[in-house]
Amino acid sequence: MAKSTKDKLGVAIVGCGMISELQSKALQALPDARIAGYFDTVPESARRRAEQFGARAYGSVEEMLRDPEVGAVSICTPSGAHLEPAVAAARAGKHVMVEKPIETTVERADQIIDACRKAGVVLGAIFPRRFQEASRVLKDAVDRGRFGRIVLADVYIKWHRTQEYYALGGWRGTWALDGGGALMNQGIHGIDLLQWVLGGIAEVSAFAATLAHERIEVEDTAVASVRFSNGTLGVIEGTTGSWPGAKIRLEVGGSKGSAVLEDEVILSWQFAEPEPADEEVRAKHGPGTALSGGGAGDPKAIGFEGHRRQLEDFVRAIRTGGRPFCAGEDARAAVAIIAAIYRSAREGRAVRVG
Repeated sequence: MAKSTKDKLGVAIVGCGMISELQSKALQALPDARIAGYFDTVPESARRRAEQFGARAYGSVEEMLRDPEVGAVSICTPSGAHLEPAVAAARAGKHVMVEKPIETTVERADQIIDACRKAGVVLGAIFPRRFQEASRVLKDAVDRGRFGRIVLADVYIKWHRTQEYYALGGWRGTWALDGGGALMNQGIHGIDLLQWVLGGIAEVSAFAATLAHERIEVEDTAVASVRFSNGTLGVIEGTTGSWPGAKIRLEVGGSKGSAVLEDEVILSWQFAEPEPADEEVRAKHGPGTALSGGGAGDPKAIGFEGHRRQLEDFVRAIRTGGRPFCAGEDARAAVAIIAAIYRSAREGRAVRVG
C-alpha cells in the first residue's frame, strides 16, 4: 500500500538553480519522502520549481521553517551561501542536507556541523559517487588489503566548461560564492572519492593557474602531489579547460594489485591473488555498464540516481535515528584538502591538510 502524504518526510529545497531540479526528481522517486516546497532569493525561480513539481513556493526562509510540513531542508544555493540557511534550518529543528561542497572553507563547514550537532538534527552532505556500487567495490578491496602495499593512487578530473558557463548566474568563478574553481566546484567529486577510498590525505604540494578562461577569479587548472595518511603517494589533476571533457579517472596501484575506475565503470581489475568474485566484478562493472553521464562536458548531463540513493539513505537515517552514510563531518575532508592545495599553490610549499 502506498504511503499517504502525511507519512512521508517533507523536504523543502533552498536555492532553485539547476541542481534543485535534479534533487527534486530524486525526491519524487522516494517512497518515504516528498517535496514540501521551495525558496529562492529570486521569487520567480521558486515559483517556477514549485509549478514544475507541484509544491508551494515560500516567500522567505522564515516562512519555510515555520511550516510544520517541513521536516528537512536541502541546501542547493551557491556554495558560499550554504552556511546561513543550513544553520537557520538546524536551529529550527529541521534536518539538513547540503549540496557539495558543504561550504567553501573549513571554518564555515565547521559552523554548519556544530549547529546541527547542537540542535540534534541529522546532517547529510551530497557526494553521490560514494553511493555508486563500483566505488564501494573498490573501497572494499582497499580496506581488505587486496592491493597489498598501495604505492600510488591518483585522480584525474579533465572536464570542460565554457566561458558562458562562468558568466551565468554571476557567482561561478568567484572566491566568495564558488569558493574556488576547477577543484572546489567540479574536481571535489573525484578528490572526495580518492581520499575516501584511500583513507585520507595528509599533505599536498601544488600548482594552480587560470589558463583557459577569462574574467574569473579562481583557477581552472590545478595539479597536486599528495601524501596520504597511510604513506601512499599520489597525484590530483583537475581542470575545466580540457575539451570536450573526460570521465573522472581514479587509479590505485599496489604490490599485489591495481585497478582503474572511470566514473562508475571499472576499466581494470587485476590482482596477484585472484578471488572468484573478480569475474563478477568485471562483468557487472566493466566497460559498457555505465548507468549515467558524469557531467564532464555538460553540467546538465548527469542522472539523478546517485542523488536518489543518497537522499534515500538520508531519509533512512532520520527515520531510524542513525547516521547518514555521508554525514557533514565526512564532507569536511574534501574542503580541507582543497583549501590546503590552494594554500600550497599560493605559498609555493608543501602544506599539511588541516
